[in-house]
Amino acid sequence: MDNKFTTMTPHEIVAELDKYIIGQDSAKKSVAVALRNRYRRGLVDETMRDEITPKNILMMGATGVGKTEIARRLAKLMEAPFVKVEATKFTEVGYVGRDVDSMVRDLVEASVRITKQTRLEEKYSVADEIAEEKILDAIAPARKKPGAGAQTLKGPFDFIMGNKEQTPPPQPEEPDTRTDSEVELTREQVRQQLKDGLLDDQYIEVDVNDAPKQNQLDVGEGGMGIAIGNIFDAINPGGRKKRKKLKVKDARRILREEEAQNLIDMDQVTQEALENAEQNGIIFIDEIDKIASGGGYRSGADVSREGVQRDILPIVEGSVVNTKYGPVKTDHVLFIGAGAFHTSKPTDLIPELQGRFPIHVELENLTEDDFIQILTVPENALLKQHKALLETEGVTVTFADEAVREIARIAFLSNEQTENIGARRLHTVMEMLLEDFAYDIPDAAEKEIVIDEAYVKTKFADTILADDMSRYIL
Repeated sequence: MDNKFTTMTPHEIVAELDKYIIGQDSAKKSVAVALRNRYRRGLVDETMRDEITPKNILMMGATGVGKTEIARRLAKLMEAPFVKVEATKFTEVGYVGRDVDSMVRDLVEASVRITKQTRLEEKYSVADEIAEEKILDAIAPARKKPGAGAQTLKGPFDFIMGNKEQTPPPQPEEPDTRTDSEVELTREQVRQQLKDGLLDDQYIEVDVNDAPKQNQLDVGEGGMGIAIGNIFDAINPGGRKKRKKLKVKDARRILREEEAQNLIDMDQVTQEALENAEQNGIIFIDEIDKIASGGGYRSGADVSREGVQRDILPIVEGSVVNTKYGPVKTDHVLFIGAGAFHTSKPTDLIPELQGRFPIHVELENLTEDDFIQILTVPENALLKQHKALLETEGVTVTFADEAVREIARIAFLSNEQTENIGARRLHTVMEMLLEDFAYDIPDAAEKEIVIDEAYVKTKFADTILADDMSRYIL
């Protein structure tokens, strides 16, 4: 399934990532090339297409340097199915953990969700018209024909039990004395009011689908399930309806979704989703270094870690995984592995798994200048986030340039003196810096706050010792 992100050039992909992630150009470049190769593969001759496999990427770098952020931004920007998993959650048989096949099932679920939403959006224009007619009927019903109200009711099990049709006793109805022209004029007036949004807060009664909570029983290796509710849906194909009293704006939203759902073909959605997962899917395996073990004699936890690697290997190599939507081949799924590799190195992975991640990218540790850019440059920069939060209380916060540099310096030195947690250190510094203001704001009279260098130094005077700082200033 084509989407705008996979058809972008590598330079355009990197430009999109640059809006949110500072530095790490080599990692961005590798990801951009891998994604572009997906597009290129779709254009080559079909006889060669199956022979071109994705070149999986292994990212190495300390925590907080942007490995997961690159994956997270790809998930936000892409329309292709994407799933992020932690390697430490998978264990071999006999240990508590998740089955490795579950990462592929999660990918298929993501693909079905994306494909279904795309198809729903295509049907929304038609669904809006149908929903409007139903709301119009609830506010200004059409003129009833004599005898149209009599209906026969059937219980859901009547055809099984052999019960006869149950006809309710006729209820006396007041005759509709309106003429067709009067009814049509009223409906047109109401229709225009609906379009203008004048009736959005009016309450109406509409029939909506009553979807019971389904108890799904998972059986077998493939995550197949039996949804008990589906048995009764097969007996009553129309589904159960429930009359609810809702505001017009809420009824419009619910009816729109229901009608769009009725207009799409779920069999076609499933087929497209499976193909999309196979051809465009990306699985990001984080903490892959935690399942690496050194050479030599292995026992205990090392055996368990190597077992996880051997379980993951067939999925990365290419295999068929059974899901509740059907079998999925992983031959052309792109895998991106990531890990800090503090206590281990990529060569500690089993050779077969190393060979399946041919592209190694080492992410650089963040510098003080990187911290300054992280605070100010991205579209969702940390300073902008804190300003927006405090502005909700009617308070304007201004950060002096010297204060921003001091914040970056303190974060950098904190990483050097203690554990290096990368850009996450900025969250710690910012929360400590603004804690008093955030606590006092609802009751404070001051509506303009200026953060200068002196205030930052005073706030962290006890955290970063002067003699320690001098050791790190070159």
